[in-house]
Amino acid sequence: MRFLPVFLDLQAGPVVLVGQGELAQAKLRLLLAADARVRWFATDGRHDVSRLDAAAASRVAFADGDPLTADLSNVIAILCAGAGETGHAVAARARALGIPVNVMDEAAHSTFIFPAIVDRGDVVVAVGTGGASPVVARRVRERIEAMLPARIGDLASFAGRWRDAIKSRLPDVAMRRLFWERVIDGPIGADVLAGRASDANRKLTSIHDPVAFAASGGEGIVTLVGAGPGDPDLLTVKALRALQDADVVFYDDLVSPEILDRARRDAARVPVGRRVGKPGIGQDKIHRLLIEAA
Repeated sequence: MRFLPVFLDLQAGPVVLVGQGELAQAKLRLLLAADARVRWFATDGRHDVSRLDAAAASRVAFADGDPLTADLSNVIAILCAGAGETGHAVAARARALGIPVNVMDEAAHSTFIFPAIVDRGDVVVAVGTGGASPVVARRVRERIEAMLPARIGDLASFAGRWRDAIKSRLPDVAMRRLFWERVIDGPIGADVLAGRASDANRKLTSIHDPVAFAASGGEGIVTLVGAGPGDPDLLTVKALRALQDADVVFYDDLVSPEILDRARRDAARVPVGRRVGKPGIGQDKIHRLLIEAA
């Protein structure tokens, strides 16, 4: 993985757009959809915002000077689309100033790339291929679009509104995660996804003891997952869900790194079993570790 996916706060400062034509227009629409403030250097001198509504157009500042000499001191990112050689020169200046820059379809001149985006309000999924194939990224995005519930963003917003209140009542991180798993996966989450937000709020308000609610899921469980021939694409849906829900993953040398990469990023990973050239810890020891972890 060469490019680390990050989410840029576009309220932190203006974004500079350099370019012209439909390519620049497409980037402009994308930026404005994220509520960005845009400073646009139109390389053909035409700042066409006729297709934007008044609110969006008000966030576009027309820049008539030279982007190679303009003051960029408060700029958080620079985008070049349809800018030709000017884009290359702007990119070199941005690099020298330490400003993130993207030149459309030219990774060699860019310090970041644009992913294919799934936008569900507060739920945003970014799919990238390191700039190698935007078409592949779009196809993956289409599959994700088909999988996600229409109101998944509403569910994230619902949880966000309650986040501080629950955090103050549940300072323990692990217990708080259990609480939210029960909320998201249970009837409250189902209410939000079905458009019954008022019912969801009522049910969450009625939880007087969040610790007991979080713990009511029962004791910890141990799930045995078969890794098959080692191809992560052959994992069952249940196996993938178990890996992504697990707090601790025990594995041996027969489990490929690609399979382990499907586990939750913050899950503990414990190697067990026989390793090449070394004796194994024994099945009884493995059983004890599983019981202790559960």
